[in-house]
Amino acid sequence: MLLLTHLWIIPLLPLLGAAVNGLFGSRWKNSVVSSVALMATGLSFAAVLELLREFLVLGPEQLPWVQRYFTWIAAGSFRAGFDLQVDQLTLVMLLVVTGVGFLIHVYSTGYMAHEGGYYRFFAYLNLFMFFMLVLVLAANYALLFVGWEGVGLSSYLLIGFFFLRKSAADAGKKAFIVNRIGDFGFMLGMFLLFRTFGTLDFSPLFSAAGPLAQDAFGRFGTITVACLLLFTGAIGKSAQLPLYVWLPDAMEGPTPVSALIHAATMVTAGVYVVARSHVLFSHSPTAMLVVAVVGCATAFFAATIGLVQNDIKKVLAYSTVSQLGYMFLACGVGAFTAGIFHLMTHAFFKALLFLSAGSVIHAMGGEQDLRRMGGLASKIRWTWLTMLMATFAIAGAPGFSGFFSKDAILLAAASSKRGGAVLYAFGLFTALLTAFYMFRLVFLAFHGKPRFDEHEVHVHESPKSMLVPLVILALLSIGGGWMAAPEFFGGENHFDRFLGPALAARETAVSGAEAASAHTLMIQLASVAVFIALAGFLLAWWLYVRRPELPGKIAAAAKGAYTTLLNKYYVDEIYSAVIVRPLLWISTRVLWQNVDARGIDGTVNGIARGAVFMGDRLRRVQSGNTRSYAVWVVIGALLVLFAVLVWPHLGASAGGAQVLR
Repeated sequence: MLLLTHLWIIPLLPLLGAAVNGLFGSRWKNSVVSSVALMATGLSFAAVLELLREFLVLGPEQLPWVQRYFTWIAAGSFRAGFDLQVDQLTLVMLLVVTGVGFLIHVYSTGYMAHEGGYYRFFAYLNLFMFFMLVLVLAANYALLFVGWEGVGLSSYLLIGFFFLRKSAADAGKKAFIVNRIGDFGFMLGMFLLFRTFGTLDFSPLFSAAGPLAQDAFGRFGTITVACLLLFTGAIGKSAQLPLYVWLPDAMEGPTPVSALIHAATMVTAGVYVVARSHVLFSHSPTAMLVVAVVGCATAFFAATIGLVQNDIKKVLAYSTVSQLGYMFLACGVGAFTAGIFHLMTHAFFKALLFLSAGSVIHAMGGEQDLRRMGGLASKIRWTWLTMLMATFAIAGAPGFSGFFSKDAILLAAASSKRGGAVLYAFGLFTALLTAFYMFRLVFLAFHGKPRFDEHEVHVHESPKSMLVPLVILALLSIGGGWMAAPEFFGGENHFDRFLGPALAARETAVSGAEAASAHTLMIQLASVAVFIALAGFLLAWWLYVRRPELPGKIAAAAKGAYTTLLNKYYVDEIYSAVIVRPLLWISTRVLWQNVDARGIDGTVNGIARGAVFMGDRLRRVQSGNTRSYAVWVVIGALLVLFAVLVWPHLGASAGGAQVLR
């Protein structure tokens, strides 16, 4: 069992790739740089496949498998080691991160071929992979936090890759700062857990928390507060309300970065942490409700913004925010396996959507505005076909991966004791909006008449290095959810069965009538979801293919609502007015001009001016006149004599007089 013993090999390979390309890549050809990067991620993916084989041989009853390599931090009773662990949840995340990550690396060799800083880009990509793998392999919160912060740093470097462009540099800084807000809460949550349980290692911490009684609903006990603090970090990392604002701006980075960070890896880290901490969250009905409500609200809120966006990557960005909301909705109603299932399928079809969008942008010579596209289906057929497959998947078309995972979430929202009609209704309406804005994107980009000058824009299909990953991801978008398919025919959900032990999912014996009733409800809700997706498709077809003049008329008739959605509810402007400008004023007028310039600098400069003044006056004493020096010597001698001979007697006389009184 080589990999189960040497888990460190999996994250080490991308780290070596980042180090080699970062140190020597500037002197190498692009082909050598890409070979190093692809070898690092490819071997890491191969190692994960070997780990999966060993897991199947060993059997799930032996998990989690924890390997303790060395003590990283030791202070009093606190110990944080470089400890890695493997269970079913870890394996799913590893397969997604390394598998989809490798395909994105392959795609990047074609997409970034003519960009400057080629070696730097792949060094950053490999570094990101290293930190993400540390995050999912960590056996304690302390090491997980290293990966957590590492992916934040790497995302800053990747989002701001085109650092000479101000918008890209600002987007990188925005992502870094907003994530730090959530990370502060995450740290407080870790501190509270250590204070309560005396450890941050998953196994002993969850074992100690398991037997504890649940916090009563509405009561903010220790576990509830700790869960809410951890969820604050998840809100920042996974772009949920109100800390979602960094992700749409992060589209300033290269398209492969959008696919890697905002589809398959970094933004799903918050969902992973909530699922990993399911023992804690399950003890707090209040925290679970907060997770569900925030997820549901974010899913609906972001979907409404995506309805009217014109930048092809911005539409996908708000789609990502919305789909992440679905995952948190699942976790909040207790369907952790459904949330992770959607995380996996979303990685397939959202990575495909971003990479297909990159292929469109590549074909259009850098154009991203949907209003300047159209008629591309006949010119870039492979890109059109693969993006269509991803759109069917995210819309929940029957047989596609998103159909199974999204319906599992809606079923849990409707039938779980933690769910309810309101959460289900908002989730269902969000599915309608999702189908509409995604088919709107497809129709605007690929159908209708071209809305660009065909003499200036020479549309061309992408190279094979970009198309091959698209085809593979298209196949995964179609078949990636079929592990759950037998459940629709009265069988079992193989994904739930595989992942269930890691998420404490327990099978409960039910009667035949109860099983039949549950199966009937599942089919009914799935049918409703399919009808809703079909309605979204037909509405988009009617507005953007059949009657393309209608959207403009509707926008003019509902100008207020349209403008509000187009400007993203003015959230960025509100944040700027309420938070950014006051902080800028305080830092400029109070801290800089008064405290720093007038206070600190004024004091230091005042002392310096006083020293200069005194030095100037003393300098004038040195006149070079002998008689002047003689006078000063006499005056000094008289003062010394006075101090030695007269002053002590004056002091003694004064003391005696005081005694007599």
